Amino acid sequence: MPPTPKVRDAAATRARLLQAATSEFATYGIAGARIERIGAAANANKALIYTYFGNKDQLFDAVMDAHVARILDQVPFTPDDLPGYAGRLFDFLVANPQQVRLATWLRLERGRTEREPEGLGASVRRKIDALAEAQAAKRVAAEFTAEDLLAFTLALATAWVPASPTAPADLTPDQLDTRRTAVVEAVRRLTS
Repeated sequence: MPPTPKVRDAAATRARLLQAATSEFATYGIAGARIERIGAAANANKALIYTYFGNKDQLFDAVMDAHVARILDQVPFTPDDLPGYAGRLFDFLVANPQQVRLATWLRLERGRTEREPEGLGASVRRKIDALAEAQAAKRVAAEFTAEDLLAFTLALATAWVPASPTAPADLTPDQLDTRRTAVVEAVRRLTS
């Protein structure tokens, strides 16, 4: 009896490639990432990267789109509780340090001249509009513009995550809890 041919599960292969690409891009950036390493890590033929994604830049775009969608889905924005949002964002980024590394590589290697991750710009605009509305209704302090308040909140939430340049290496869980408390309190003071 002849051997049964392998049936390819395209969705599973695509998911493995995205996972391997996430690790590769987070570690080496766009220029330093190697298609061969991604294929090997995903246990997939590297030709499938070109079939599913087009090229290395398009694969990076797919990784960024997936990670932006994930953070938008898992960290709900609450303009009336910006300190709570900052704490949830901090927790998410501590648990997913590749997010900050990927965003850093995006800024370093692409700047603002190329394609932004899908949904990011619209999300930022919605957040700014929601904050401005909360400020107009006097639910959030208006000492800063909505744009500034969002930027400060994001900067504070990312300041102590392990991938941040300001965070010391290997923070203990107690140190992370202390940093999280400080982030939440700092954002509370900005908004009260």
